[in-house]
Amino acid sequence: MSSEIQKAIKQICDEKNISEESVIETIEAALAVAYRKDFGEKDENIKVEFNLETAAARVFDLKAVVEDMTEEEVEKAKEEEKEKREKAKEEGRELTSEERVELYNPKTDIMISEARKVKKDVSIDDEMRTELFPPEAYGRMAAQTAKQVIIQKLREAERDVVYSDYKNREGEIINATVQRIEGRVVLFDIGQTTAVMPPQEQIDQENYTSGQRIKVYIVSVTKTTKGPEIIVSRSHPEMVIKLFTMEVPEISNGSIEIKAVAREAGSRTKIAVLSKESNIDPVGSCVGQRGTRVQTIIAELGGEKIDIIEYDEDPIKFIVNSLSPAKVISVKLDEEEGKAIAEVKEDQLSLAIGKSGQNVRLSAKLTGLKIDIIKEGETVSKKSSQKSEENESKDKEEKVEEEKKTKKDKKEKPKKDSDEKEVKKEKVDKKEDKKESKKETKDKEDDKEEEKPKKSKAKKKSDEKVEKKDAEDEKKKKEKDEDK
Repeated sequence: MSSEIQKAIKQICDEKNISEESVIETIEAALAVAYRKDFGEKDENIKVEFNLETAAARVFDLKAVVEDMTEEEVEKAKEEEKEKREKAKEEGRELTSEERVELYNPKTDIMISEARKVKKDVSIDDEMRTELFPPEAYGRMAAQTAKQVIIQKLREAERDVVYSDYKNREGEIINATVQRIEGRVVLFDIGQTTAVMPPQEQIDQENYTSGQRIKVYIVSVTKTTKGPEIIVSRSHPEMVIKLFTMEVPEISNGSIEIKAVAREAGSRTKIAVLSKESNIDPVGSCVGQRGTRVQTIIAELGGEKIDIIEYDEDPIKFIVNSLSPAKVISVKLDEEEGKAIAEVKEDQLSLAIGKSGQNVRLSAKLTGLKIDIIKEGETVSKKSSQKSEENESKDKEEKVEEEKKTKKDKKEKPKKDSDEKEVKKEKVDKKEDKKESKKETKDKEDDKEEEKPKKSKAKKKSDEKVEKKDAEDEKKKKEKDEDK
């Protein structure tokens, strides 16, 4: 029997990756619950000891020995405790260990007079262990309860192991497989558990598909009611540092130090490096032979551009290096206000500023200064000097939105005016058409009226002609008759 239990415990330890001690503690807690369910009494503090070799369990009632107290003293101590708690609550704090009043608890404590009845040489603060013997086998309900306790305790132990493992790995890069995508949140399988990548930790240009294997950076590990929550990232600046540490041996052994990183994930990164040894070129070491080292990192980040610059203790030289590839003529530094004005030639101005101000924005993040770019020979007043990168980009966005809005309004206004004009024109045309149609009908009626007398006159003439002809015919007939 004991060998079977040992095998089962070993299997659980291997599957769940938890220690043997945790499993035994779980069994002891489950047996204590089962005893309390079937045979326990009100004021018993049950503790079970489980022997793995013999598979036997011993049950004890544990009590701490305290001074003798009367019922009045116990009630008084409870009132004092209550008053202190209320006072601390009003002050918005919790009771300190010094302020707490030690209350007598019959479940965990035993008075010295009662303890000496059982054991004469006992003293205050000693632990009394009274062995209890189950009168019969555990019932079905107790066994079911013990089973539930074991399942719950093992789950908690497994979660604790996962939490402690990954808590120690915060700030590391690990391989992960895309498990599924829920809305904008990506879930990764990282072996023992599932990690979460929220939208703000993703690279905008990247598309994730189920089964895809990529490297992710562990940002944080926190305990929740459902187990440890592991947040991973692809856009964190520290990810670039870790990738360089993995790829460049000089960085991992400490010969080269990464002093600063400024990153716009998915687009561009600037990294400042410093060599601690005179015979090592920091930039060349990070780039690698024919760019092999940096190209590996660029490929891992999905084609993100990386500028590697040499760090310098002199802030002016550091600013000049940070604005590369643009060539800077001079730099005026105001350390008190944390501002710098970099002067460049006119043909280098757009290169120094970069696309949408990206180059100067990253340089400002890298150096920790507000940098203004001016043309050669140009002066900058306080009012006309550039704002900080974030405010500048914000202003530009607002300006673009306003321009779009005004353009839209301008387009819509003439359109509305033209529509109104067309409607009015249509109404006028309809009115004119009605007038013309009325005029035409009137003209037709007038023509008909005019034609009527003309017809009657023509009819009269034709009738007169017929009568005249008839009269002539009769006259000729009479003449012929007379001749005969």
